Amino acid sequence: MQVIEAFKPFEIQEIELTAWKQRPVKNNFFELVLIKDGEGTQCINYNEVHYNKGSIFLLPPLKCHSFNIEKSTKFVFLKFTDSFFKNVNRITIDRNEWFKEASYILSNYNQLPGDIIKNDIDRTHLASLIEMILQESRSYSESSINLVTSLMTSVLEILIRNIKKSNYFEIPNNNDERITKMLTYINENIDKTELLKVENLAEVFMLSSTYVSEYFKKQVHMSLREYIIKAKLKLVEIRLLNSDFTLTQIADELGFTDVSHLSKTFKRYAGQSIREFKNNGEYMMLKRGTCAPRMNV
Repeated sequence: MQVIEAFKPFEIQEIELTAWKQRPVKNNFFELVLIKDGEGTQCINYNEVHYNKGSIFLLPPLKCHSFNIEKSTKFVFLKFTDSFFKNVNRITIDRNEWFKEASYILSNYNQLPGDIIKNDIDRTHLASLIEMILQESRSYSESSINLVTSLMTSVLEILIRNIKKSNYFEIPNNNDERITKMLTYINENIDKTELLKVENLAEVFMLSSTYVSEYFKKQVHMSLREYIIKAKLKLVEIRLLNSDFTLTQIADELGFTDVSHLSKTFKRYAGQSIREFKNNGEYMMLKRGTCAPRMNV
């Protein structure tokens, strides 16, 4: 077994296993998993899918996950953390922009098992980027950190591109491409209140301003206002569990009037206070890692 953890809090691990073992769990944003060789099945919350050489998965936080190894498997785990991008010394990458992009992945990725990459060219690009990160992590230096930061940003861009190309938005029995584009637009601009106004959406998607809300509810089975609020609250949850952003910063960034407005809205939709959610989330982070056997009821 080879374990590489040259960058703190950044981590990359290359491990060959014949049987899945629960790994030490830390509070992290998410992990990208590359299967360099082997066969078996991946499980997330009791949903399973086959894997083989070249498969690429995301392991989201708070979800139990495991691999049933049928043939000796070489894994590469690439862990993304907010603190890595906050602490490294760089000029070219803005931490807030990185966090926004990573949040987009977790907000819109359906978090079911299965290969995240649908494009063979992107699969090749990712494998090459991950191999470069592995090589750099073996020869630790300040220049290595800067290069790894850039490489990880490129990995993020490829992940986001694949999520945007795939229909990860849950729209039952719908063939209207315009609503998918509208949902993508809303999620990309969720922190820009002006762009989410009915008048702007009507102009961008060539609809009557009096028809936008009716059209949206007909397609998504949820009001436009409720969808925007819930999309914002997904990002609130991600920031609460995976960053040190203050409530004031979160409220300002996502267009809430103040912390009180954020707290009341959160409790109304989540059914618990921000403090309760954060405490429960931190507990789940400690518990996650391997799916327990499903109980037959």
